[in-house]
Amino acid sequence: MESIHFTFLNRLDVERLELTDAEILAAVESALVAQGNRETVIEPRVHLIPKDSAEGHFNVLRGVIHPLGLAGVKVVGDFVNNYKRGLPSELAVLNLFDPETGAPKAILDATSITDMRTGAMTALGAKHLARKGSKVLAHIGARGTSYWNVRLLDHLFNFDEIRVHSRREESRNAFAQRLSQDLGKLVRVTEDWESCVRGADIVVEASRLPKPEPLLKTEWIKRGALVMPYGTMSAVELSLTDIMNKMVVDDWGQCRKGLPFGSLRQHVDTDRLSEETLHAELGEIVAGKKAGRQNDDETILFWHRGLSLSDIGLAHAMLEKAKRLGIGQSLQFA
Repeated sequence: MESIHFTFLNRLDVERLELTDAEILAAVESALVAQGNRETVIEPRVHLIPKDSAEGHFNVLRGVIHPLGLAGVKVVGDFVNNYKRGLPSELAVLNLFDPETGAPKAILDATSITDMRTGAMTALGAKHLARKGSKVLAHIGARGTSYWNVRLLDHLFNFDEIRVHSRREESRNAFAQRLSQDLGKLVRVTEDWESCVRGADIVVEASRLPKPEPLLKTEWIKRGALVMPYGTMSAVELSLTDIMNKMVVDDWGQCRKGLPFGSLRQHVDTDRLSEETLHAELGEIVAGKKAGRQNDDETILFWHRGLSLSDIGLAHAMLEKAKRLGIGQSLQFA
C-alpha cells in the first residue's frame, strides 16, 4: 500500500496563520457559492448528549465540497459552564478526507474555525440581506462566536453604533472592552435586551439559554431590519416570523421538522417557517440563483444553524496558507 500522510494544524498553528477578515469571508463565501451551485453534499448535523442538554452536547457536522476535493467531519462540543474551568464554551476538531478514496487529508483544531466561520456566515448573511446603509448593530451574547460576528460585520459595514448585551455582567463588559480595543471604536454595553435591540438595523441573537425563553420581543424590531437568531435554545417570540418579508436559512435540511434544538424550532414545528414560506438558502442568493434584499423596507430573517461546508471551506484556505508559510506538521497515517 502507498504511504498516506495528512497535515495536522493545532491551535498554535491556526493562530500563526493570522487569517485576515477578507481571507475568512472569501473562504466561506466560496463554500456558499458551491452550495448554491449544487456542488456539495450536506448531511444534517447529529447530536451526542452526555448528560443534560441544558449543560451541553456535541454536534457532529458532515459535508463534501466537490470543487475543493474535500469531505469533512467536525465534532464540536458546546458546554455552557466551560468558562468556570477557563475553557471556551465550544471546542472542536475537524477531520478532512479525500472524497474519492476516504484517505485522511488533514486534522485541524477547529475551535477557532468554528468561531470564524460562524462570524463569516453572520456577516455574509448581512452582506446580502441587510440594508446597505445599516449603521446600528445590536448583538446579544458574548460566547466564542460572538467576537467574530461583530468583527466581521463591522469589517463590512463600519457601524456608527455597536451595542452588546449578555447575561453575565463580567462577560459583557470584557466582550465590549476587547471589541473596542480591536475595532478602534466605542462598543456600548447595555443592561437589558430591549435597550440593546430596539431600533437597530442589524440584530444578532447569539444567547446561550438553558431552555427556550422569549426574551427578544418582536415589537422591538424596526421595519427594514435584518434579524439573525442562532441560539441553541429559542430566545424569540413565535410572532417574530409574522413581521418578516423574507426568511432565509443556511441549509433547509438542518432546519426541517423532526430535528432538535435551534432558535426557530417552534416556528418550524408549527409551520410558521416551512418550505412554502422559506424564501431561499443563503447559498442560492450568493450564487445568484435567488434575490437577496430588494428594497430598504424589507424586514428579513436569517437563521443559520452552522454549515459543515463553511468549516471545510475555511479549513481549505488555512491549509493552503499553511503550505505557503511552512506551518503545521505532516504525519504518517499508513
